[in-house]
Amino acid sequence: MIYKYSELKNNNKIKQAIENKLLFKLDCGLYSDKEKVSDLEIIAKLYEKAILNSDSAYFYHGLTDNIPRNYYLATKKRARKIVDKRIVQTFSVDKYFLIGEEFIYYNNIKIRIYDKERMLIELVRNKNKISYDMYKEIINNYRNIVDNLNFLKLQKYLE
Repeated sequence: MIYKYSELKNNNKIKQAIENKLLFKLDCGLYSDKEKVSDLEIIAKLYEKAILNSDSAYFYHGLTDNIPRNYYLATKKRARKIVDKRIVQTFSVDKYFLIGEEFIYYNNIKIRIYDKERMLIELVRNKNKISYDMYKEIINNYRNIVDNLNFLKLQKYLE
């Protein structure tokens, strides 16, 4: 499990736990009880208010086999710019930001992500920004799960 310093600051024995290898420092203000931690888990903890979208969302929902080179995160329009080479940030208008937000588990990591219905709308809106092969793959995978989509939710999002 990953902890922020603020979650541990009541514990005055952080240095001692690190020396005894009970706790490992991952980054400034970020600690873990495991030595090896995935980037996804770190990003999910560091940027708790951001939502996975775009290529990342399609991948984690199983709609594409293309592993994204970066993590695609959406934040509110006035959010601070994320300075991290691993992340591609998009800014969303506040009133649309939370539409379609959900939490899923991927490899036992709880991630905040847009649901499949929201991502279908995003796919259609941004089809010219996606490679044709990837667009075709995602659309075909949506056709395979059409019975699992919530069309009432989709209609509500379109409004």
